[in-house]
Amino acid sequence: MNYIVRGIFWIGLYLLLVLAPLFVLLLVPAPPGTGFVNDLSLALGFAGAAMMAVMFVLTARFKRATAPFGIDLIYYFHRQIALVAVLFVVAHPVLLLVNDPGLWPYLHPAVSPLYLDAGIGSLLALLALVGASLWRKRFGIHYDGWRLWHLILAIVSLALAIYHVRGFGYYVNMPWKHGLWTLIALSCLLIVLYVRLLKPAQLLRHPYRVTAVEQERGDAWTLTLRPEGHAGFTFEPGQFAWLTLWHSPFALKEHPFSLASSAEERQQIRFTIKELGDFTRRIGTVQPDQLAYVDAPYGAFSIDRLQAPGYVFIAGGIGIVPIISMLRTLADRRDRRPLTLIYGYSSWERLTLREDLEALQQRLQLKVVYVLGEPHAGWTGETGMLTTELLARHLPPEKTELDYLICGPVPMIHAVERSLSACGISLMKIHSELFDLV
Repeated sequence: MNYIVRGIFWIGLYLLLVLAPLFVLLLVPAPPGTGFVNDLSLALGFAGAAMMAVMFVLTARFKRATAPFGIDLIYYFHRQIALVAVLFVVAHPVLLLVNDPGLWPYLHPAVSPLYLDAGIGSLLALLALVGASLWRKRFGIHYDGWRLWHLILAIVSLALAIYHVRGFGYYVNMPWKHGLWTLIALSCLLIVLYVRLLKPAQLLRHPYRVTAVEQERGDAWTLTLRPEGHAGFTFEPGQFAWLTLWHSPFALKEHPFSLASSAEERQQIRFTIKELGDFTRRIGTVQPDQLAYVDAPYGAFSIDRLQAPGYVFIAGGIGIVPIISMLRTLADRRDRRPLTLIYGYSSWERLTLREDLEALQQRLQLKVVYVLGEPHAGWTGETGMLTTELLARHLPPEKTELDYLICGPVPMIHAVERSLSACGISLMKIHSELFDLV
């Protein structure tokens, strides 16, 4: 219930931050309206600019604000609401030009005022930012380079938008209303300074040391890290961290990975990372004794937030990692609740952490169902996709009383969610972790 109350509070605060600039601008003394279409255009422009400013808050990873939702959900919301902001910002000039074609000549650089050029520049920077984000993987844009340009374009777009608002002056016709947008600009600047300077400085004073690098099945590696000169952090099983290797925390080189260790371990943390992308394909080259920096914990995907008589875990591929953290934690706590794990992978030989799961079965009341996409000769277990029929065969008799935790590729998650619903499982009992944050 505490998380629900906190969640309602942060949602209300978000709406206040987005809508307050629009309402404040309408306070007395307010200029007369310019007609419905023009006023709608101006309102969309103000709302879009305010939404752009709040994006800086959404991506700052403030732990108290993200805790009720999980940062994966916050980043997903950030992606979706960014598209709404773009729609508002694009609609702003389009409505003006359609309603009054006489404005078209003012778009010519030779006659357009500087504040209008700033508005056009802001729109172009915003479109470049969103386009690069939507098609980053398709165009092969390197993750680290994309992050840097994402930040630069966001700052440029918002700065030009605020200059445009202040220069236009309509509805910002009082010094205190000008001051509002100055305050918004300064707040965003402070957030950038916190994220890019203050927070990395804090991480720099709390380093970690790699103590072991172990190769796992399925092109994965487990890194074990110990805090150096500090006590580390506590976390809920299933949460994740932002890990920096080979660079300082100031370098914009951190990457999100689920913690693989038990939450009861106090002296070390573990990550199991699969070779998949620009950063992870080098993970096997990490050497013991290397320094690392860890920003944690994040995420709401955890058994510690669920009070259930038992759990059903459903994993696909490397999605086993947050689930192994929960299983290891339950084993260390000597938890005797009934557990079921349905784990899909391509082949038996590539099943990541297979031996660890077999050992955990000796310590837990755990039933493991393996589902192979490419079964070897003589395999008698489940094969193919995680279908409704397959899940129905292995769900416990008390299935409606249990909580379900799903992690893996996004298409698998959506398919499993639909299948569980078809099996009569309440949506309130289904919890998913989205790996694709960016």
